[in-house]
Amino acid sequence: MTLRSAGPLMRTGPDAPVVVRRFAEDDSVEELTRLLHRAYADHAAAGRIFFASYQSLQDTANRLGKGECWVARRGDALVGTVTVAAPHAVPEGYPAPATAGSFWQLAVDPSERGTGLGQRLMDLAEERIAALGSAQVVIDTSAKATELVGWYRRRGYVPVGTWRWDVTNYESVVLAKALLGC
Repeated sequence: MTLRSAGPLMRTGPDAPVVVRRFAEDDSVEELTRLLHRAYADHAAAGRIFFASYQSLQDTANRLGKGECWVARRGDALVGTVTVAAPHAVPEGYPAPATAGSFWQLAVDPSERGTGLGQRLMDLAEERIAALGSAQVVIDTSAKATELVGWYRRRGYVPVGTWRWDVTNYESVVLAKALLGC
């Protein structure tokens, strides 16, 4: 007699694989908001008040509605996210082409830092922006977040200007990157 599994075993814990998929209707906006708050807490502690460090559930839902949200789960735990759109609507005067795509709410749970999940989510964001028809991606971050600016620059992003959002307490550096294959 051969024993067969009724389906794949769901591993949990630190050795479970990370699965990246689209945010689904039955996913929790509250859980996503808590992840964003955790992921951006270090910035807030350093005096850089990123919107994601304090946004409300309604803010998260509104931001989800402006693009494709992708989530990364390790077992039952939400460990990462990114939201993409192409083209991305920007305010008048924002230093980016109107046809550029963008991503926001890029977040990795502090327990997952150093695992490559941030790179994986950034690769996904760039791939989705290209697939949606944009040949360029534009993002912004705190000019004082030198570690983030350096990370983006190592990935081929170049500064193209500055911007000041009314929901943060810092000047942002705006960075752009041409996407290959577009």
